[in-house]
Amino acid sequence: MPYVASSAVSRIEFAAGTMQIWFVGSGGPYSYYGVPEQVYRAFLSAPSKGRFFNNHIKDRYGT
Repeated sequence: MPYVASSAVSRIEFAAGTMQIWFVGSGGPYSYYGVPEQVYRAFLSAPSKGRFFNNHIKDRYGT
């Protein structure tokens, strides 16, 4: 369960195309379906997790 250093996201998990995200202050997990593994890996390494979420995940994958 990767905890991440971010002011927006506290934790990100991935299994079988489902990514679960815990946001700082709003809990979670929030589940996103059909996410490619390479998107998950890029999210983990992104310098800004909030910006990456808004630009590459939000409104792109089923919840």
